[in-house]
Amino acid sequence: MGDWIGLGFILLVIAGAYLGLRTLAKPATRTEEEFERRAAESTSGVGASVNALQEILDPGSAKAKQVAVEMKEGRYQKTKQDGKAEDE
Repeated sequence: MGDWIGLGFILLVIAGAYLGLRTLAKPATRTEEEFERRAAESTSGVGASVNALQEILDPGSAKAKQVAVEMKEGRYQKTKQDGKAEDE
């Protein structure tokens, strides 16, 4: 009888772990407004100071952030055409 109780307990633990991991693996569905609100809340003074400290300690990461912004804007490694737009 004791073996069946132990086996039942082990199966219960395994089933609970499986269901718990399935629940944690589901992606959270958020609206755009909720995402923007949470993103705005996460940029606190502590986060800004940590980012500044990271840029001081690792200048390569600052350059990587700058390159990522330039690539999003579509102006990475593009030279300005001298004189054409400014003269007109």
